[in-house]
Amino acid sequence: MCFACAEVPTEPLPVTGKEAGIDVGLKVFLVTADGDIVQNPRHSRTSERELKKANKRVSRRKRGSKRRAKAAHQCAKQHQQVRRQRCDFPHKTALALVRAYDPIYVEAIQPANLSRRPAPKSDANGKYAHNGASREAGLNKSIQDAGWRSFLSILADKAACAGKRVEAVPAAYTTQQCSGCGARIEKSLSVRTHLCTHCGLILDRDENAARTISWRGQRLRGLAGMPVGMNREPVGL
Repeated sequence: MCFACAEVPTEPLPVTGKEAGIDVGLKVFLVTADGDIVQNPRHSRTSERELKKANKRVSRRKRGSKRRAKAAHQCAKQHQQVRRQRCDFPHKTALALVRAYDPIYVEAIQPANLSRRPAPKSDANGKYAHNGASREAGLNKSIQDAGWRSFLSILADKAACAGKRVEAVPAAYTTQQCSGCGARIEKSLSVRTHLCTHCGLILDRDENAARTISWRGQRLRGLAGMPVGMNREPVGL
């Protein structure tokens, strides 16, 4: 069934005069440059055990039986609930951001590239060597569960309907660059606190990234006030 409709007019929201950069992640769903945190609901991860039980219950029932049909119906309802949760959460989160801020700056990330399977490796004997595929599979599942691509698309659509803007900035070194002075501080994924050896700024890793994203967005718009050392070379801790 298809529906055709005329162009839907925008419904501008009141201007707040506030702007923010946001950094999406897995530990928390997103952090704003103001330090506001939206927790990651992990809908699929949370319901994983129940969904697995429901699928097993269906497979154990005799094909064609009423018990199997009933188990399949219950399994479908559980999957539907997870789908609805994953659809509802990004809409509510995006709407809250659009109401609170005027321009919103985000990273120009490609979630599909972040969740690629690692390339196979071969050893000296011509056999396959360990390439970290099992560890990468867990990370990929968490990225897909977070639904960054869907959220960013919904955020852009809601901002356009409200007469506001979502600006994408380059994603390179947003977590490494200090939001206080612009120096690049190398850190691994396990390091969750940003500690700058130049200006002494100590900040949560994700909040520092959100502030850096905000600086970059303002620089794209030609606004003053960015850290003077945005082009410094990387330094080690």
